[in-house]
Amino acid sequence: MQTEKKCQSCGKHDISIFYEAQQLPIHSCLLLSSREEALRFPRRNIALGFCQACGFISNVIFDPEVMRYSAGYEEQQSFSPRFNLFAAKLAAHLVDRYELHNKGVVEIGCGKGDFLALLCDLGNNRGTGIDPSYVPGRLESPAADRITFVCDFFSERYWNLEGDLVCCRHTLEHIDRTRDFVENVRRGVRDRAHTVIFFEVPDVTRVLREGAFWDIYYEHCSYFSLGSLARLFRSCGFEVLDLARGFDDQYLLLEARLANGGPAARFMAEEELEQETKDVTTFGEKYRATLEEWKRRFALLRERGQRAAIWGSSSKCVAFLSTLQIPEGTDYVVVDINPHRHGKYLPGVGKQIMPPEILREYQPHLVIPMNPIYSDEIRQDLDRMDLKPDLRAV
Repeated sequence: MQTEKKCQSCGKHDISIFYEAQQLPIHSCLLLSSREEALRFPRRNIALGFCQACGFISNVIFDPEVMRYSAGYEEQQSFSPRFNLFAAKLAAHLVDRYELHNKGVVEIGCGKGDFLALLCDLGNNRGTGIDPSYVPGRLESPAADRITFVCDFFSERYWNLEGDLVCCRHTLEHIDRTRDFVENVRRGVRDRAHTVIFFEVPDVTRVLREGAFWDIYYEHCSYFSLGSLARLFRSCGFEVLDLARGFDDQYLLLEARLANGGPAARFMAEEELEQETKDVTTFGEKYRATLEEWKRRFALLRERGQRAAIWGSSSKCVAFLSTLQIPEGTDYVVVDINPHRHGKYLPGVGKQIMPPEILREYQPHLVIPMNPIYSDEIRQDLDRMDLKPDLRAV
């Protein structure tokens, strides 16, 4: 179905809707204090549109006015050894490649400040982090005294912040006016040709090819492939220095500087529009097959009187449960290693988040890691509890 909406990445009116979801929670990482509050949590619909001109995918009915980012937004991933290893290698790469020693670093959408602290610690750098969900006093780092945090959204008021590196991880997918945002970053850089730009976002190509409906939720209104991400930054006056996938090909990593007027380099990994169009076309069939398979698995658990545990309570979990709509009476729990989530309730779902240790008593027959990259460390945790359930990641 075609729509008259304008693409927020290239400005063209060539968008076709290919996926719709009804009544998903507007937030998936904003945790609630009671089951009643969680069940009353606001919901909205999703209609994903594919721009056939540039490959950008967006929720064309997204309403930014309903977003409520605050200190209660719990997105921290640094309780996982696997994630920390990825973050440490990435920070070391940026510090080494761009000689970030005794320099200034600005991170837009810094969350609780973990990655910014890594960059400042490794290179003895100074940092400024901007994020409305930052929690004062929570960061523990040798570099903490060299970092300033601003509990706010990035805007033109922060163009005065000069960084040798401007970093933005897992924020652009939350922005509906993506081109305006990247152009805002470009204006903030001004004429500082040495400043390096680093952006990290989820990879929509994997989502399309796997039918991964659990990676589509209301907070994420913008979805990129390598090609569409590179095209956006080039059109906003940046030269793309590097373009790659990371974290088991789940994330896109872009490094850039101000364009110098020379020819724009392309990267082998950039998808052609023709291939992305095919992925969009086949997504519906893959999504329906994946959804039905998970429904069958939960139906079989009910028939056998068996119990399940979902490991990981963040966005993937909320989207998985909200879309799957597991029937009442199904015996399952949700656990998470992040202690700041324990005792809270999932928005829209109403399930309470528990520490993994409860599984000793619960004795699940099936454990579902909400991200396969964590399966090994989850298996190790289960082994320490002398538990041997079936482990089946999404």
